[in-house]
Amino acid sequence: MRGARAARLASCTAMLFLVAVAPQAVAQDKARQARAAASAAAKAQATSAAYAQRFAAQCAACHGANGRSDMALTPVLAGQPSLYVITQLFLFREARRSSEAMNAVAKNLTDDDLRGFSDYIGTLPPVPPPPPAAPPDPVRMGKGRALAEQHRCVACHGAALDGGQQVPRIAGQREDYLKMALRGFQAGTRAGYTQAMTSAVSHIPVEDLDILAYYVARFPVVPAAPAAK
Repeated sequence: MRGARAARLASCTAMLFLVAVAPQAVAQDKARQARAAASAAAKAQATSAAYAQRFAAQCAACHGANGRSDMALTPVLAGQPSLYVITQLFLFREARRSSEAMNAVAKNLTDDDLRGFSDYIGTLPPVPPPPPAAPPDPVRMGKGRALAEQHRCVACHGAALDGGQQVPRIAGQREDYLKMALRGFQAGTRAGYTQAMTSAVSHIPVEDLDILAYYVARFPVVPAAPAAK
């Protein structure tokens, strides 16, 4: 009997100890998680700041400080998805995409550099093109819209032509760059991460490719949706 009472007393004592200690342990665990989250956020902020500086030093001269290029045949990076950017940087680094300037820039980038640059570029908001000297030609815009629907451009690039994931934003891209890219895909000289674009444009007449470039370059640039909190 005395042994049973002693056992129950010990069990009750242990339960009281757990009741007293458990909230403290939970609070300590939450505090550790908060410190870890704050440390990770500070590290991510420092990394972003470092690649912002490197972008300004290495990329802005051609691609623009805000990611909108004023240089002929140079793509607009503002508003591009980071996953698309890292894929292109990888292709340039491995010389699977041919560009003398970009191959030279990318050849010494580490995997961390690919992630750092693409993550930073992915934060650049879309920048509309400067106002045109003349209003868009409604006939060409109408034909461009019909071609985009016919060839299912919106199926991959979205109704707003803003892309996502591995698909680039093309709305408001430079017209000369779009022409070059479309002709490159058709000729098989422009590499992609898949053969989707080469297949999509392989049978489109060159004059229609140029109309598509005209239409897409003048397509209204829709701001990116704010990130969910």
